[in-house]
Amino acid sequence: MRGLWTAVAAIACLPGTAQAQSALGVNYNEHYEDVDYRDLEKADARWIRLFVPMPQVDRGAAEHGAIKATLDAHARGYKTILSLKFPYNRGDFPKAGTPAFQRELARVDAVLALVIGKTDILVIGNEPYIESREGDRDLDLNAFYEAIARHVIAYRAKASSGRCKTSLYMGALNRIDLKKNRTASTQRWMEFVKATPEIDGVDIHPHIPAIQASKPFLDYILPRMRPEQTFLVTEFSLVWWWQQNMKGTVPAMFANKYDAPKDAQNWQIIKAALETPFPKEQWDDFLRMSPWFEGRKHYLRNQMKMFRDSGRLAVATYGFKQGSSMSNNFGPDKTPWLINSVFAPATIRKNPDGSAAPSYAWFDDFKALQKGK
Repeated sequence: MRGLWTAVAAIACLPGTAQAQSALGVNYNEHYEDVDYRDLEKADARWIRLFVPMPQVDRGAAEHGAIKATLDAHARGYKTILSLKFPYNRGDFPKAGTPAFQRELARVDAVLALVIGKTDILVIGNEPYIESREGDRDLDLNAFYEAIARHVIAYRAKASSGRCKTSLYMGALNRIDLKKNRTASTQRWMEFVKATPEIDGVDIHPHIPAIQASKPFLDYILPRMRPEQTFLVTEFSLVWWWQQNMKGTVPAMFANKYDAPKDAQNWQIIKAALETPFPKEQWDDFLRMSPWFEGRKHYLRNQMKMFRDSGRLAVATYGFKQGSSMSNNFGPDKTPWLINSVFAPATIRKNPDGSAAPSYAWFDDFKALQKGK
């Protein structure tokens, strides 16, 4: 009887349970402390994504900020995505059955006990091909994540009765636009997704230098999934384009208006804003007067159209708020993630009520995209 019950539960958890179709939500990464429902209400956002670094679960899963924030958002009626991050930058992936692997399963179980049925989407992995050593990005990586996935699938089947409320995705693939990153391991990653009926699809993270570079991601994943499977995009941006322009000279129009040094570089203006946040008009002017940004101010709108036109997007989540990791020790070579953010509390003075002000360009398009425009 138990075997039959488990089979019925598994069937109830087949793909399609997320009930998401081309949604645009917000991504906080690990910065659960940045969740502010005032921001979400202003932007009409309904989907929230966070990730939890699994070693931190050892300090208590129920007390972890990302898990608490995810459960709180669910209780408030928001749709939620939680990614499980397994950092292996200092050692190879443990093999199934070893004490190190059992430790990972104990962490996974501690999280699953709290979130299965109480989060809409669970992503098995965050960025496996970045959160590992280059020499370890082989089939050992696949064996580890496949074993974790099978464990999650079995746990969900036993814990679910009736229609399962938590969909499962494998995540996430990075820089698939570069041929060197399309390997035997990424091929096996997609083969596992396709061959596993309990997996709803795959997550991708197109952080790219130009919007055209996102197309190879879709060209790679879509033919390698079953027709009913969908994809997530829990992170995406033009961050490598912003990076290329950090050492460029500040626009003369901006320098004249705000008495900035004529030879100042863009990163120096950002650093000044981080040290003493600008009035909103000044930060907006910096972006508006910068051709490298102004020419791409509708990136969010254009990128979402590309994702939605595929007919296979479940949810995309975009960087929503400038977090502390973006602004610490800012310099000419620091990755300028903060340019992506819809809300800019680090570079723009906060509103009188203490809430964050929206950055130039992104907010209006983000809000319009909630209506499918």
